[in-house]
Amino acid sequence: MKEGLKMWLSIMAIFLGYAIVFILFEDYDRKVLQAFNEPSDWNLLWFSIVILIGLGALLYRYAKRMDERISRKQVELENEMRRQLTQNISHELKTPVSSILGYMDTILDNPNIPEDTKHHFIVRSKEQAQRLAALLQDISLLNRLDYGSNMITMERVNVSLTVSDLVQECAMALEQKQMVLKNYLPEDIIIHGNSSLIYSIFRNLIDNSINYAGTGTTIEIRTEQKAKEWRFTFSDNGVGIPSEHLSRIFERFYRVDKGRSRAMGGTGLGLAIVKNAVILHGGTISVSIPKSGGVCFQFSLSKNTKQ
Repeated sequence: MKEGLKMWLSIMAIFLGYAIVFILFEDYDRKVLQAFNEPSDWNLLWFSIVILIGLGALLYRYAKRMDERISRKQVELENEMRRQLTQNISHELKTPVSSILGYMDTILDNPNIPEDTKHHFIVRSKEQAQRLAALLQDISLLNRLDYGSNMITMERVNVSLTVSDLVQECAMALEQKQMVLKNYLPEDIIIHGNSSLIYSIFRNLIDNSINYAGTGTTIEIRTEQKAKEWRFTFSDNGVGIPSEHLSRIFERFYRVDKGRSRAMGGTGLGLAIVKNAVILHGGTISVSIPKSGGVCFQFSLSKNTKQ
């Protein structure tokens, strides 16, 4: 139901109650409810009904116009968000595509280019192509979360096993950054959800810490069981995030440090995927800066997600 119509129905209900209580049953100082017994009472009733109908018609027109204004503003906001998203996508795609074309043109225009230089250009082209593929994959995943959530398969997921496998999978990257990941999750975290999205939640959070927390930091993953959900805490003691950026880090393509993020290969969509995947699993997510430093993500996952 639209907001204007809700307002109109609420006001009409109030006036109708007034008509029933104070008009239909006579005077304000009565002690018992009493039906009409004089013609003037009936005239007052019909006059009140006419006024109520007229006022209702005016209020309905106003409510309708208010709904139209709200709808226009929503459409304008959605269009602006789409334009901004399109611009961001174009900007993110432009960099790897331009790099690949530049390297390929250099190789094709210089047939006598040294083999080691050619190999270097090919390697860089592959890196940019992989970045492009990751970006397209993340965009595709977000589209599924936005428009095809009812088509996402839900099944029995062992979150503990997923995170345990991820720790092994990321071991080399953690070692290269001299980082330690402490997994305090119990072995029996079972939910009804999508295994791929659960993987994406923890993988993106781990990758985010590996890329931006800094060398020699520690990552900790904890959980608390509630009646209908599991509440997780994912934290690191790294460089943290400036407080002015906290309210926007889940936005698509938002970067705290644009140059540094792109240099590290991020798509700018990781935390947006995390938020949308958490919401799809009936949970909420927030981020804070602990007094000890670093960053802390707190999120919940429903034990029985309903589509």
